[in-house]
Amino acid sequence: MSDARLEQNRQTVLAFYQAGIIDKDFGTASKLLSDGYVQHNPRIADGLEGFREFVESLKERFPHLRAEVKRIFAEGDHVIAHVHGVRVPGGPGAAIVDIFRMQDGRIAEHWDVMQQIPDEARNRNGMF
Repeated sequence: MSDARLEQNRQTVLAFYQAGIIDKDFGTASKLLSDGYVQHNPRIADGLEGFREFVESLKERFPHLRAEVKRIFAEGDHVIAHVHGVRVPGGPGAAIVDIFRMQDGRIAEHWDVMQQIPDEARNRNGMF
């Protein structure tokens, strides 16, 4: 895959975070998802409607949620992002790894793994 295509995939995922998670704008974010979008997080329903429900839930439950992409990698048709997500201002938040499969420049599939950031750590390395 060309470097330009990999960069386009990275930019699509970054735009998706901005629209769908930070701005909670389903209309804009949905344009970045394929028609057959597959969701692997068991708490979110499949497809565009499942993502719409998720965005609406974020608006209600976590209106001040923020997400900061710390690292982003693209290889082949996958983009992997290491994200600091904070649902409630002032809280430590969670370390998140999101995996996206791209198809024709849009997000076709999503997996995630989340780990709450503890108050104390047994090392000084941090999670990011």
